[in-house]
Amino acid sequence: MRILFLGDVVGRTGRNAITERLPAMRKDWKLDFVVVNGENATSGMGLNAGHAKAILAAGADVVTLGDHAFDQRDMNTYINEEPRIIRPLNFAKNAPGRGAGIFEATRGRKVLVTQALGQVFMKRPFADPFSAVEAELKKAPLGGRVQASLVDIHCEATSEKMGMGHWCDGRASVVVGTHTHIPTGDAQILPKGTAFQADAGMCGDYNSVIGMEKDEPMRRFVTGMGKGRFTPAVEEATLSGLFVETNDMTGKAKRVAMIRNGGRLQPSSPDSAWPPA
Repeated sequence: MRILFLGDVVGRTGRNAITERLPAMRKDWKLDFVVVNGENATSGMGLNAGHAKAILAAGADVVTLGDHAFDQRDMNTYINEEPRIIRPLNFAKNAPGRGAGIFEATRGRKVLVTQALGQVFMKRPFADPFSAVEAELKKAPLGGRVQASLVDIHCEATSEKMGMGHWCDGRASVVVGTHTHIPTGDAQILPKGTAFQADAGMCGDYNSVIGMEKDEPMRRFVTGMGKGRFTPAVEEATLSGLFVETNDMTGKAKRVAMIRNGGRLQPSSPDSAWPPA
């Protein structure tokens, strides 16, 4: 199975890049399943129903969220109407929606998608992500109930993301980090067969401070004082993410590649997947 994960969509420029480029990427790269993290797609803070519909219509099979899951008020109700949107497992016990789901890929194959929030350096305390993810993996083992599984670990610390990768090694097809908006250069297949990248990066304008216009965050860094709101940068976006090819029998990863499409970053596509086909 050929799986694409795209990192945090930031603002209008990120949304436009998804809607304009993802349909062709899905066709040209012969993708079987696509997951997009959309938690910053609406004004850089959360995701509203209209923007969620646009991302799904562009070719995403599932949209994951994060700590900004419910910053847009209508997501509190829309997430119960749209099962293809996944919020973090450990967000809150009474949070609407669900933190995991099994979805259909091409040729009827089944894929588990789940997401958890990390604990290290996060602004709010969240429940243990490791036990939450483990429970979902036990319910849908690779080579049994599902042909592949993907874990989106949404957190600040790369160490915690790496810990989740090794925790899931051999039990998930893909563990990929989100939240920090900067792609890490560590895409790999772990010893027991799980594809991993500590952060997929963002789908947004990289001539920015993590997707936001530079002036306000730089003012706060220099003076310690804010003057205005953060606003998403608006130049051409780079779509950043992770491509993984899996074995249908075992669910384990066979090949992996970092994805960078358009914008300012050096391009990378499934043609650069490792090991070579």
